[in-house]
Amino acid sequence: MSEIRYDGRVAIVTGAGLGLGRCHAMALAARGAKVVVNDLGGSVDGAGSGSAAEDVAEEIRAAGGEAISHKANVTKADEVADMVAQTMDKWGRVDVLVNNAGILRDKSFSKMELSDFEAVVQVHLMGSVVCTKAVWEIMREQNYGRIAMTSSSSGIYGNFGQSNYGAAKMGLVGLMNTLHLEGQKYDIRVNCLAPTAATRMTEGLLPPAALELMKPETVATGLVYLVSEDGPSRTVLCAGAGGFAATKIYETDGIYLPPEELTPENVAAQFDAILDPSAQKEFTAGGEQTIKFLTKAAAHHGVKLG
Repeated sequence: MSEIRYDGRVAIVTGAGLGLGRCHAMALAARGAKVVVNDLGGSVDGAGSGSAAEDVAEEIRAAGGEAISHKANVTKADEVADMVAQTMDKWGRVDVLVNNAGILRDKSFSKMELSDFEAVVQVHLMGSVVCTKAVWEIMREQNYGRIAMTSSSSGIYGNFGQSNYGAAKMGLVGLMNTLHLEGQKYDIRVNCLAPTAATRMTEGLLPPAALELMKPETVATGLVYLVSEDGPSRTVLCAGAGGFAATKIYETDGIYLPPEELTPENVAAQFDAILDPSAQKEFTAGGEQTIKFLTKAAAHHGVKLG
């Protein structure tokens, strides 16, 4: 297989001052990308500001790469627009967007303030929306784009004390699914990365030996493929400690209840059949589910569809 390169490509990486984002930016730059290092420079809960973005940009330049920094708050459309405008002024295109910026406000749902729920959803989900919206037309016009959302096992599977984070992270999977469909004809490919790594967000949760195995560089390896020219689309790539897997959502074939049997009791009676995975399928658009149920109903009633 030929080497994956980013020569002539321009990448924006949000939340790239430390941890995963820094590794993403460094890895893309090492393979020839011109990189916009975005970071507010704040703490893990989103407070404060600092020079983290420029520090990483300088590190890339010192290694012989090309990079600029920008401290845009990803939730503020005007600041993100300025970041994209500066990118276009300098390099004339945006090929890759890595939506990595995020914060944590962990608490059990019963103890969580609504403001903490809103803040996390705003940064992870709406921040990704704002940044993607800012580059979407550019990518459409140049007939090329690669976008990575950062999802999480906390959203896909759940994690105690992270209802806000989990809701935002699963929301990004839904965003990916639809943008994949809307971007296809323009060669815009959209994927999700679901990482687990030793970062500020995990350092207090795992023992030192585990953290040593979970260096963020191992995750960046997968990211570099996801946003490459020949990368996939509509894929949730899970990565951590050198391991890689994919999460897929399947729907069981299910059952059909005719009108005379349409009762909650019959749903309960046939719940095992509803859950039966033997004929499950991975759908690639919401309408496929509608067609499946309509096909079952039409067959029962002798109705021709279409």
